[in-house]
Amino acid sequence: MEKWNVVHALKPVLLMVLVQVANAWVNVLYKLALNDGMNLSIIVAYRYVFATAFISPLAFLIERKTRKKMTWTILFQAFVCGLIGGALPQNLNMEAIALTSVTFTTAISNLIPALTFIISLSFGLERLNLRTGAGKAKIIGTITGISGAMILTFVKGPEVQMLSFHINLFNHPNGNVVHPHATSGVMTIFGALASVASNVSYALWLIIQAKMSERYPCPYSSTALMSLMGALLSVSYAFCVERDLNEWRLGWNIRLFTVAYAGIVVSGVMVAVISWCVRARGPLFVSIFSPLMLVVVAFAGSTILDEKLYLGSIIGSVMIICGLYVVLWGKSKEMMKKAVSSESTHKLDTVEIMVKPAVEKKSNNSNSQANEIEYEGDYGCMIMVRSYSDACGVDENEYRMGMSLCLKMKAERDGGTGCRRMKMEMIGFDKGE
Repeated sequence: MEKWNVVHALKPVLLMVLVQVANAWVNVLYKLALNDGMNLSIIVAYRYVFATAFISPLAFLIERKTRKKMTWTILFQAFVCGLIGGALPQNLNMEAIALTSVTFTTAISNLIPALTFIISLSFGLERLNLRTGAGKAKIIGTITGISGAMILTFVKGPEVQMLSFHINLFNHPNGNVVHPHATSGVMTIFGALASVASNVSYALWLIIQAKMSERYPCPYSSTALMSLMGALLSVSYAFCVERDLNEWRLGWNIRLFTVAYAGIVVSGVMVAVISWCVRARGPLFVSIFSPLMLVVVAFAGSTILDEKLYLGSIIGSVMIICGLYVVLWGKSKEMMKKAVSSESTHKLDTVEIMVKPAVEKKSNNSNSQANEIEYEGDYGCMIMVRSYSDACGVDENEYRMGMSLCLKMKAERDGGTGCRRMKMEMIGFDKGE
């Protein structure tokens, strides 16, 4: 039994490790497909085509009984999500991978929480309170992460030697060997700008996706809609860029494996796994595993893709990760504060007033329209007053008043024997028998 509990507790951790490893390998496959000569936009287009074909049947089967009615507003939000959360950031990310390296783009992606905070602050969706530790942490984490990104982009430093398997994965059929790390400083800057723009777009999507989830709380159906819109936009853009149909052909090679893996595994299976982990442990738990992807990519890039790793890249990446965790720590403190505040607002206070039976038997007197209600029990009184910070629901069986009242408690008791009077300020009532 104890072993089963341990396995059950470790399941979200193991699943999130699997998610990060899967997401890391898709970047490696992207680099291999690009080296094979596959067009950037075609990779993105096929990714969302495969994702739509995989997720749509799942959404139909899983949410067929709980799916809400489709509206034009939801369709428009899905279109926007497909644009700024799908086609646009993925095309920018592919351009960044082509101009820099998979390690570089993965490190920059850890800026997403900080960028989301800046955007939310700019649009007034989040308030900054520098008097609290959480507010200071988010500012410090954001500055640290952006500083790390600057170092990652502009500071090179000495090369750091790592283990290499000398696997030559960059041979073209004509015998030429491409070294993906042989990029100029200008290309690195353009790649960094493309990567940052991709993450800004993704951060905007996170904000809009949260609004869409309120109107359409169907995760699989909303993901299928977003993938469909992303596929339509990506295919349209790819046809404008590359009209040669020969470039669109997929054989039994690295191209087919890359787009199928990206669409089915990353955009399909891993999305379902992340959704389960969010429900089990919350979004903050999912976020803390993001740096693991950078570790996997850095190792794969150095050992398999023959990418060179420099000291400046390591320092910048460490600063970005530190900034990420500081921002997440500040966010967790805010969430805990809100949870405690909400709990105290709804906290139930119970007061029991026990008195002796009344000397005289009097009839009930209740007036549902009055601001004050006077009541004396037929057989004396045992009163249980339930009060929230704002209002309470009063049980009609306990008070025998014929209706359920919503009151602010103002209870009084006179001296002598029995329960003389109880005053309550009524703020509303529900229908009762």
